[in-house]
Amino acid sequence: MKNLIIIGMIFLFSCTSAPRYHYSQPKTTHRTKTKSPPPLLIEGVQHTAVFTASYYGYNDGFHGKKAANGEIFDKNAMTAAHKTLPFGTVLKVSYPKTGKYVNVRINDRGPYIAGRDIDLSYGAAVKLGLIKHGVGKVRVTVVKWGTGETKHHE
Repeated sequence: MKNLIIIGMIFLFSCTSAPRYHYSQPKTTHRTKTKSPPPLLIEGVQHTAVFTASYYGYNDGFHGKKAANGEIFDKNAMTAAHKTLPFGTVLKVSYPKTGKYVNVRINDRGPYIAGRDIDLSYGAAVKLGLIKHGVGKVRVTVVKWGTGETKHHE
């Protein structure tokens, strides 16, 4: 009888469901961590965030083409690209390495290179002194929130 109980228990436990197929994420050796920049406005209090900045528009074919908001991109204008800030948002961007600052308006989307938070126009990067370094840490403060509206060109 004891053997019958043991056989019954083995049969009972062997019938429990067990996953046959297991899905796992493929392991990568070069994992890129995308860290979101700190929020610029928390509970109505304005904060300064540190962004990693780069620039575009010098010799890359963007000058004279449509920006994401529909206006024509001018490499010498005080503008910038950010992935999520509303179009028309004005930012004070300070570059501690040079002690300079500039106000830029968000009119484009980007940057699309991992680890970068904001792409400044060539003109803004020149005024900040970022050209010499290419990429650098900047302090960013919202001067005026944009509406997100785009330009409609027919």
